Amino acid sequence: MTVTIKLGQLAEFLGATLSGDPEQQITGLATLQEAGPAQLSFLANPQYRKYLAGSQAAALLLKAADAEGYAGNALVVPDPYLAYARISHLFDPKPKSAAGIHPSAVIAPDAVVDPTASIGPFVVIEAGARIGADVTLGAHCVVGARSEIGEGGWLAPRVTLYHDVRIGKRVVIQSGAVLGGEGFGFANEKGVWQKIAQIGGVTIGDDVEIGVNTAIDRGALADTVIGNGVKLDNQIQIAHNVQVGDHTAMAACVGISGSTKIGKHCMLAGGVGLVGHIDICDNVFLTGMTMVTHSITEPGAYSSGTAMQPAAEWRKSAARIRQLDDLARRLKQLEKRAGEVTPGGNASSEG
Repeated sequence: MTVTIKLGQLAEFLGATLSGDPEQQITGLATLQEAGPAQLSFLANPQYRKYLAGSQAAALLLKAADAEGYAGNALVVPDPYLAYARISHLFDPKPKSAAGIHPSAVIAPDAVVDPTASIGPFVVIEAGARIGADVTLGAHCVVGARSEIGEGGWLAPRVTLYHDVRIGKRVVIQSGAVLGGEGFGFANEKGVWQKIAQIGGVTIGDDVEIGVNTAIDRGALADTVIGNGVKLDNQIQIAHNVQVGDHTAMAACVGISGSTKIGKHCMLAGGVGLVGHIDICDNVFLTGMTMVTHSITEPGAYSSGTAMQPAAEWRKSAARIRQLDDLARRLKQLEKRAGEVTPGGNASSEG
């Protein structure tokens, strides 16, 4: 499906200042280097400014400073990347599912499905579940007993919701995600692990996005809770009774242990790990592969581990790290000896 929109219409949609031809037809989006004569591109990262002059794009989204002296068509906006994000939905080729229930779907007699919902092939909706208005369930989705999906939800094929999972409005869940699986809870009896029943549920706020193969475990007692506007990338593990504050975002492969609380507007880069039973305050940024072993009470950026370096240099650094305890002991001995000597070179004690 090809979408064609005039540049003037895009300027009106964004509230942008148009520099150039309002009749220019735009049929898609592309990068500065790859855009063709009917495509729109953008400059958000200064390191790509070198591609500006040679771009073949029909028009560009630019900040005012970058638009000065640019001869081509431009939409001048305060934040080109945000403008691109808004426009991207106009050219999104994702199919729109029609309302209705596929004949192969299996739906419990007491489940409630809004007539505007789209229920795909081989979907299973169990007893007492509720599906809201304009919800889309892709093929092979499973909605467990008493689970609820708020209006405007979109579940890709093969999403699984266990029982008692409550999902807010306009939530997007990608394929393979599992919500409400049993948390990892066991008690040890003389070397044998005894399973603890996970009797809580999962509560997801409004406008949440959950990536491919991400797992959110149900609570042991109370619910695991994901706040409004949270964005979760692929292959994230969120353990039982975790709480994630509104508008926090996590990149791929983050792992969060049980009963940890994460504040609002936090950002967790790829591969971050958090131990259980700690609190992370609002507005914390954790850089990639950071291992968080205790609570964070002050907003800001935090890191752990070492950055990449040539292997030979890394081996030298690792050898020095192994020597730190010995170096610390020797330093303490030197400090002790120095403290026993007066500035004049005499022993501090009299005798």
